[in-house]
Amino acid sequence: MSNIEEFRAETRAWLSENCPPGARGPGEISWGSTKLPVKDPDTRLWLERSAEKGWTVPTWPVEYGGAGLERDEYGVLMEELRRIDARTPLTGRGVNYIGPTILEYGNDDQKARWLPRIARGEGGWCMGYSEPGAGSDLASLSMRAVDQGDHFLINGMKIWTSDAMWGDWIFCLVRTDPDAPKHEGISFLLVDMDQPGVRVRPIRLISGNSPFCETFFEDAIAKKEDLLGELNHGWTVGKRLLQFERSTHGGVNTSGTQRSEDAPRLADIVRGYVGEVNGHIAQREMRVRVTRFEMDSHAYRLTQRRAMEEARARAPGSASSIFKMCGANLTQERADIHREVMGFDGLGWEGAPFSDEQTQVTRTWLSSRATTIYGGTNEIQRNILAKAVLEL
Repeated sequence: MSNIEEFRAETRAWLSENCPPGARGPGEISWGSTKLPVKDPDTRLWLERSAEKGWTVPTWPVEYGGAGLERDEYGVLMEELRRIDARTPLTGRGVNYIGPTILEYGNDDQKARWLPRIARGEGGWCMGYSEPGAGSDLASLSMRAVDQGDHFLINGMKIWTSDAMWGDWIFCLVRTDPDAPKHEGISFLLVDMDQPGVRVRPIRLISGNSPFCETFFEDAIAKKEDLLGELNHGWTVGKRLLQFERSTHGGVNTSGTQRSEDAPRLADIVRGYVGEVNGHIAQREMRVRVTRFEMDSHAYRLTQRRAMEEARARAPGSASSIFKMCGANLTQERADIHREVMGFDGLGWEGAPFSDEQTQVTRTWLSSRATTIYGGTNEIQRNILAKAVLEL
């Protein structure tokens, strides 16, 4: 028996014994926020056992809370989790964005202080990048952080801060040298959200949800030891974190135990509404559209797998922009087809004659409009690919 076969057998046995029944299938997943305590006991147990095993961040070094798995071992773990329909024990910006960034850019003290806590799910993280005047042109950010000796004093505003009302910590790009060229004079800080100088205001979206917020900093404090990377050189750190973000959105993250949930086949959904003839979707135009979507989705998944097998770094570089952009387009197309095929039933908001399932389709479609915006717009991804890949 080869080493990888032995690892698979050991993994399968451990999961069989340690993954609780209540942590399999759809359900609650922790992202570390202390303000959103995990309610389901099986979910809590699954997180505790996975963290002890190092499988909340399987590829991280053991000394930082990981299991030190190699790429082929990581792939086996993902396959075995899917085989028993186990949910991800821990998700969020801690294990997927800031954790891997600290691994690359943090000093020894920062790694020792932050990474084990992140691996255990002790604190939820937010992302402080966009500002009202600095979205796609992020380097135009103006939020100031002034050196006060043993700390920085922060004043300014961030916008579209996902889950800020539930966050314990936020990683921020701030301007520390206002006289430097705009891509310079920027630093990367880790900031405590639970202090008097931080105020959050949720933004209500057309989907009815409020996951995004305005976040105000009024004489907030960040400790000097929580400066990640060099002073005034945070743009490099911030760009690398964006690659981890895009990789997560694109399904090629290899830090946490991320895996997409199995959704019902779109073709089966469409057949349920338009019927079938000789085993085929009845409407020719919709049949062609669904076929194209299924082909593109399958090609996308195969390319994801190849990229993960080939990647030597903890996240692909410029290729992450391809996955983010294409994945966003596929998400929107699926939502479009699902809503359109339902006809009037796909336009419900609440109340009779619409069911909860039907109104959820409407909200999912509305939410999908944001996928080509958050995490970097499709236009920005194309610019990155033109510059970094095509060298235009």
